[in-house]
Amino acid sequence: MALVRTREIGSLRHVTELALGIGGAESNVAIGLQRLGIDAGWLGCVGDDALGERVARELRAEALDVRCVVDSAAPTGLMVKERSTSASTSVLYYRSGSAGSRLSPADIPSGWIEDAEVLHVSGITALVSESARACVSEAVDRARAAGVRISFDINYRSALADTDVAGSILRWLADRADFVFGGADEMQLVRPGLNASEAARAIAREGRREVILKRGAEGATVFIDDSVIEAPGFIVEAVDTVGAGDAFVAGYLSAMLDGLSVSERLQRANACGALLCMSYGDWEGSPRRADIERFRDAAADPVTR
Repeated sequence: MALVRTREIGSLRHVTELALGIGGAESNVAIGLQRLGIDAGWLGCVGDDALGERVARELRAEALDVRCVVDSAAPTGLMVKERSTSASTSVLYYRSGSAGSRLSPADIPSGWIEDAEVLHVSGITALVSESARACVSEAVDRARAAGVRISFDINYRSALADTDVAGSILRWLADRADFVFGGADEMQLVRPGLNASEAARAIAREGRREVILKRGAEGATVFIDDSVIEAPGFIVEAVDTVGAGDAFVAGYLSAMLDGLSVSERLQRANACGALLCMSYGDWEGSPRRADIERFRDAAADPVTR
């Protein structure tokens, strides 16, 4: 989607300047992976308008393999972010009837998923419309048939569907994924009646999959069969937390594809999430490997000369 954010603290009722960019959960992850040295592709649908051109251009500028469907009958979706106070951010979405919501199974290129190592999907696209959900389902089925591993970030958005509707859809996806990412409430949505850790453990045991419980600044926990691996987060001065979870996912998946241990994956993922929080934008601060090394070197000079 296109993204508009306030450049100053205050309500949209009163601020005078806005910044224009792009954002979206799956594209954030794809950019994060590409910056970490993993070849990544992105499939999406935009309108035949200037905002759609901007989305496609920005993603191509990040060296992604962009499969961008242009829909002349619908506008590009829009996200608006405001920092009403120094401690709070509100995100408004205008995507009902947008081009992105009209994504369908026919938009998936032949052989594109089958040639990948990992398919990453999120609950946002699965809930945005029936055709988009069908697209996600088709992608997952094709990946499973081809032996391609599936990464699923629950990413529940209450504005898209209530828990009764969303629960069964998100459970279907989680049950087919090899890697499941989510926060405490999201894990409980997928496995009702359990606390977050119990829910994550149940998901892992039932499918012999890796379940990653994101705990924000407190770090993260991975459940694999009966094993539990934890890693603390990094204490940073956050200026914008939107997109941190996507950076975390990119860090974890990149480390997995690099053959690193679960503990090392968590360390990289936590560092990526922390670094993203330290600058404005949903993906602009997504780090490269050198950025992570400098960040983890406590003795490093903060000025690069």
